[in-house]
Amino acid sequence: MTERKPLGMTVESWVDKQIREAQERGEFANLPGIGKPIRDLNVPYDEMWWIKQKMAREGLMAMINPVLALRKEAEDALAEAAEAPSERMVRNILEPVNEKITAMLRMPPPGPHLGRKEIDIDEVLREWREAHEKPAWTDHPGKDTSPQSEPKPKPKSKHDWKSRHFHRSARKH
Repeated sequence: MTERKPLGMTVESWVDKQIREAQERGEFANLPGIGKPIRDLNVPYDEMWWIKQKMAREGLMAMINPVLALRKEAEDALAEAAEAPSERMVRNILEPVNEKITAMLRMPPPGPHLGRKEIDIDEVLREWREAHEKPAWTDHPGKDTSPQSEPKPKPKSKHDWKSRHFHRSARKH
């Protein structure tokens, strides 16, 4: 147990004295992790970090509810499909997840409901095509049909309701 801070000594100097004496006794010499980088130093702060570490140490990650695990898998699959390089890859990512969703909908496990239908692969592919289609002006490599300038915004009308209102209120005062 540590001793009490003597009267008349500042807290800072008292703490510094205790650290110096502990160093002289060699109490900091063989600490675990000495000389190793601090783990997760560049990871953003997460309020639940200690719970996640405890669950990982205890092997409790595998005990997550299968419905919640499938919800997460479906979300991850949709995100991965959006970044896929081809339509075939989109299908290869989403079809196994759809099979799992179908199986779970047929025989739901106890616990929370899945709360989702099968992923509409055709709809996801339509969105993928829209996101990955080339602009029309790049279809003709020999011809420069790029837009020369952006359309100019329409000037505000003198009959804009805001301007009428504010001009009237300015005249009244």
